[in-house]
This record gives sequence, structure tokens and C-alpha cells, in this order.
Amino acid sequence: MELMRLGLLTGGGDCPGLNAVIRAVVRDGAGRRGAEIVAFRDGWHGVLENRSEELVVGSVRGIIHRGGTIIGSSGTNPFNHERGEERIAETFAAQRLDGLIAVGGEGTLTAASRLADRGLKIVGVPKTIDNDLSANDFTIGFHTAVGTATDAIDRLHSTAESHNRVMVVEVMGRNAGWIAMYSGIAGGADAVLIPERSFDLDEICARLRKRHLQRSSFSIVVVAEGATPIEGSMNLPSYELDENGFERLGGISTLLGPELQARTGFETRVTILGHTQRGGSPVPFDRVLGTRLGIAAVGLAEAGGWGRMAALQGGEIVDVALADAVAERKVVPDPLIATSEVFCS
Repeated sequence: MELMRLGLLTGGGDCPGLNAVIRAVVRDGAGRRGAEIVAFRDGWHGVLENRSEELVVGSVRGIIHRGGTIIGSSGTNPFNHERGEERIAETFAAQRLDGLIAVGGEGTLTAASRLADRGLKIVGVPKTIDNDLSANDFTIGFHTAVGTATDAIDRLHSTAESHNRVMVVEVMGRNAGWIAMYSGIAGGADAVLIPERSFDLDEICARLRKRHLQRSSFSIVVVAEGATPIEGSMNLPSYELDENGFERLGGISTLLGPELQARTGFETRVTILGHTQRGGSPVPFDRVLGTRLGIAAVGLAEAGGWGRMAALQGGEIVDVALADAVAERKVVPDPLIATSEVFCS
């Protein structure tokens, strides 16, 4: 990669495994291929303002086990800023970039896809704990978030059983219930509520009463923050929108818990895991996946694979069009939902 100069950013919500990507890009790009790596601070915001630092091999020593991202992140959408597209192009020119590696989820990579369509040389890397990007089996951060949620569910089993309670555990998942589904199955939940299917509160209450009468004196209900009841069965609050037009969700469990207690008579407690799912050291899967995708992104840049994204498919690293990755949201499929229903009845 003779004299190649690559930009790098991490955008959207932080997640474990981002530092593994940064390390891989620098170790492979700068350390092995002789490229210059220019890291922009705080996602697209740093590109808009041309705030950057050059990363060398020494910059990334000892970071693979760390959560978050050493170059910062934000949910900034350049298309929501005055002259956003022009400012991005100006930064490309000022920094003499041969291309840029954008590591992000739906919002970050949608912007990357639009910019690539306009002629900017961009390669994508998929990360989001929601695991909702298409053309890709798993995103960086998902497995760590599932592990965190499963550990919490395991711990709540003990106190639920000790006090004969219903425990409602709220996990992240705005439009896709991957974290809820995986952690619910792994943690032995008695009900898993996800955005893909509106839930029937009366049916859930009947299920809990049957369980408490016939088999057990406690229950675990896992709910994704974006889960919704069937129309008219429970009132939901209105949510503020973020810069990308997404609702700032969180707190459905605080409405669900009292409803379950009132309708069943069982003492109910609520735990919202929130941003704990984003933090902490990445599990080995995310460290390895981040490493593989980071190296693949550098290889894509070297080959001129602009407008494409490194992706995991069937255990292999491939590349797909950025536009395909963000064209539609990857949601939990019916067969996996059916698997959970074997144990949630």
C-alpha cells in the first residue's frame, strides 16, 4: 500500500470491539503495508470539523481488551449540517485522503453509503450491539452485549426465586430484538418481548399465572426497549427524536412492570440494563471479529473497493455493497422466535 493515506472514524453508539478494529487497521495498514492512518475524532463530527490525529503502531498497543473507542464516537449525521457533504469533501482534500474507513451502524453507514454514491472513497465496517445490519451475520459488539444481558438475567434468577417475584429485564433493541432474543433464550426467560411482534399483555399474564400455579413461583420477562403492545392494550409515552430521526427509547419496562403486577397479583420488579450493555471488555468473539473486519477493510481500500463493506457471512469475511447493508433492517427471523416459544409457554 505505497504512500496510501486512509481516514478512519467510529460513529454511532460505542460498543465493545471497536478498539480491536482500530488496532487491526493501524497494525495492518500502517505497520504492515506502510499506509498513513488519519483518525477522526467523534465520528462524522470530526470529519466535518477536520479534527484528527495520525495513528501509528505505538498508538494502538494494549487496546484490544478495552471497551469503547480511543478515537471517540458520535451520532452526527453530516447531511443534517449546513454544507455537510461539501465540508466532508473539503476535509478529504485537506487531509489528502486516498479513502476513509467508516466503522458504524445504521446511521453512520447510511451516511457513508450516500457519500460514496456521491463519489467519495469510503469503505464500511459493521458495528452495532443491535445486530440489525443486513448482508452480515453478526456485527461487532453484539455478542458482548448479549453476554452482559445474559449475566444480568442469571443474577436476577436468584433474587426472583428467593422472593417469588416476576422480574422484568429491559435490554436495548429499538427496531430489532436480537439482544432480547439471544439473552432471553440463553438466560432461560419465561417471556421475550421484541419489536418484531406486538405483545398481548393478557396472554403474557395468563402464561405467568399458569407458570406460577403449576411449575414455579417466579418468572423472568425480557423486553427489548422497542417492543410494543398490541394496539389499545397499554398506553405508551411519546419519545424525543435524535439527530437521525430515531426515537430515544427506554423505559417501557417501567410501564410493563406495574401492569403485570396489577393484572396477576404477583410482586414485580424492573431492571433496565441500559448503557451497561455497551460497556466493558469485548468478549473474544468480538475481538476476533473486529480484527478480521479491520484487516479486511484495509484490503478493500487497497483494492479500490469503495462503496463496499467488510462483512461476516457463514464464518467467512466477504465484502458487500454499503447500500445493501443499509437497504433494510435485519430483524429476528420467525424460526428463532419459534425456538424461544418452546420455552416461553
